[in-house]
Amino acid sequence: MSTPGGSTRRGSALPGVRVQVHPSLRDLLTPAHRRPGVAVPADPTSTFGHLVQSVGVPLTEVGSLLLDGGAVAAADRVRPGELRMEPVRRPQRTAVWPPRFVLDVHLGGLARRLRLLGLDTAYATHADDPELVRSAAEESRVLLTQDRGLLRRRALPEGAYVRGAGTEEQLDDVLDRFAPPLAPWTRCPACNGELRATSLDEVAGQLEPGTRRSYDTFSRCTACGRAYWRGAHAARLDAVVARAERVVRARRPGSPGPS
Repeated sequence: MSTPGGSTRRGSALPGVRVQVHPSLRDLLTPAHRRPGVAVPADPTSTFGHLVQSVGVPLTEVGSLLLDGGAVAAADRVRPGELRMEPVRRPQRTAVWPPRFVLDVHLGGLARRLRLLGLDTAYATHADDPELVRSAAEESRVLLTQDRGLLRRRALPEGAYVRGAGTEEQLDDVLDRFAPPLAPWTRCPACNGELRATSLDEVAGQLEPGTRRSYDTFSRCTACGRAYWRGAHAARLDAVVARAERVVRARRPGSPGPS
């Protein structure tokens, strides 16, 4: 029985919400909620968004919520029934397009790969959680992380849980989720600055004699001044770019491939 104002008297049982999740979201559930159709108390003072996050799934990963087959919003008050969570539809659009990213400190390899592909990617080894959320909000960036707690921060406007144990798997997941337009070789992998073509004379002081003799095409970061050229690792990086273009093209067939 409810008291005036909608709260429930201490000791009374709350009706439940039976939670069903799409298979792609099951690994995000807390261990106690991984059984199919597990019941969660339908606290009428909470929202469906609170309920979803209480079972371990960040709202950033949920594309739609269906209660007994009908759509409900995360901000709606909880009521009993069977709640089904569907994942974000891919490719996902973002508030700013092309998307801009900020990555947590554990995804340095992914940050360098995204920059290699020309994607605006903020990353700093010293950034703490409040700084990451602030960067996402103030600079209209999507926060990429494998920390579910970080994705549940109320001040975070856009975020995404990155799947994969290594850089290659993580890159595939991000590209498949967002299918962003790629512009390889246009950003500095070290600092995210834009690269501009430059002459040998302008970067000669940064190069070893053998490099000056062997190469004649260079670019330079407009932010940190680092020089780049097609060196010994070019073939390996070309393969990374080609794979990335295939992933994006598979998700968004109209995307241009290699020139």
